[in-house]
Amino acid sequence: TMKTVLRFVNKVPKQALRSKRNLVSLSKSTKLSHNLVTNGITRSQLVNINGQSQRLYRISSALHGKKTVPFLLTDIGEGTTEVEVIEWFFEEGDTVEELDEIVKVESDKATVDITSKYDGVIKELCYKAGDIAKVGKPLIFIEVDEELLTAEDADQSVTNEEVVVEDSSSNTSSTVIQPASEATTASIGKVLSTPAVRRLAIEKDIDLLKVQGTGRSGRILKEDVLNYIKHGSSITQEVESTSQVVSSSSSSTFNLAPQDWSEPVRGLTRTMVKSMTMSNDIPTLTLMDEVDLTKLVSTRALLKPFAESQKIRLSYMPFFIKAASLALTQHPRLNARLNSDASEILFWGSHNIGIAMDSPQGLIVPNIKNVQSKSILEIAEDLNRLQTLGAEGKLTKDDLTGGTFTLSNIGAIGGTYATPLISPPESAIAALGKMKKIAVFNEDDQVVPAYVMNASFSADHRFIDGATVGRFINDWKSYLEKPEAFMISLR
Repeated sequence: TMKTVLRFVNKVPKQALRSKRNLVSLSKSTKLSHNLVTNGITRSQLVNINGQSQRLYRISSALHGKKTVPFLLTDIGEGTTEVEVIEWFFEEGDTVEELDEIVKVESDKATVDITSKYDGVIKELCYKAGDIAKVGKPLIFIEVDEELLTAEDADQSVTNEEVVVEDSSSNTSSTVIQPASEATTASIGKVLSTPAVRRLAIEKDIDLLKVQGTGRSGRILKEDVLNYIKHGSSITQEVESTSQVVSSSSSSTFNLAPQDWSEPVRGLTRTMVKSMTMSNDIPTLTLMDEVDLTKLVSTRALLKPFAESQKIRLSYMPFFIKAASLALTQHPRLNARLNSDASEILFWGSHNIGIAMDSPQGLIVPNIKNVQSKSILEIAEDLNRLQTLGAEGKLTKDDLTGGTFTLSNIGAIGGTYATPLISPPESAIAALGKMKKIAVFNEDDQVVPAYVMNASFSADHRFIDGATVGRFINDWKSYLEKPEAFMISLR
């Protein structure tokens, strides 16, 4: 009959209970009693698989005090819904401890190293490098001690439960252990695999019964499915390759043109696509001018040894940043933005000035917080830190968010003038060209050498007019061209 039968195994050796794998050879003649309830068998169910009646005993992972739980990707900040997996620091089967960094991911805002919340063994990595991981979905499945789980974790620990399949149609038992969620599916009723492996098999239209498992007790691993796909397609690939050779040899000419290619939009490129698309909706005003840095060159040369004694590299950029902050104090509209329905102008109290940087990952714009209250040396120290972290790909979300005004030192790479695009929600940006030594006329009409830099300023023309931008540029220039006035203006 198909009614539920509650029967329990008696006289099961204790060593068998410690390892669910040892239950494979259980004899059907074994007596059944309630004694095994305390050892983890919680229920049995009579089902029909491949036309044969078989009894399923669910074996709780309580047999050995371990449970496999999903480690979910949480929101890493500012409503992130997905991230790109950059690098795994562990492999399947590795043991990790709480707070170990397990994976590096990249969102629209930052690159983050995610740490483990458990001590345990990684059973499965749910993504490979380059994949897009969704917030709220498992990053890994990890086996942990059951007593260390919270109630919420325990509710999620369903992947480690397995089922003993007992064939009741013969005199001898052919018992198999498999995940409970697989046991009621005829096509995969005799295989051992995890949910992620089954999902991969479904996506690739692979019958797991045809895949040779290399894991413990014949468990099918992700690598087994991938190897099966590779092996199964090798003949087709060979035929296609042969066909291509025949077709190529039969042609009287050869196509030597370079091949086109494509690449997915990922990481910082995806961020740039989004922000520049938004920027295109802003009516932008751009003004360009040049600034004489001759006196600043001398001033920096005097201050540089002192900065080096403090182990700080002093470039020209801290001067440009501080001068911008002083000019923003006088012209606060360039440190403001419109609200969502453009009915109000919202002013930022802090000057969080972003610095556009070229990094191995692409364009990044970290910002120095509260420039209005920092000295040039403090700004230089912050800039050194951001440059180091940017080169290493270790900038934090806080470093990359909250900017109110941006400077782009495009001249460090090359170029004289530019038309910089505003990065929302900011309303103004400056692009600094390459500094050049040229001949100019002084006040006595004598030809003298001078260090000149060109600069381009863009602003949101909906609420910032050209006159305001022009006055801002004039004040910014005056601080740089007359360092003595610059110094007495500092707080």
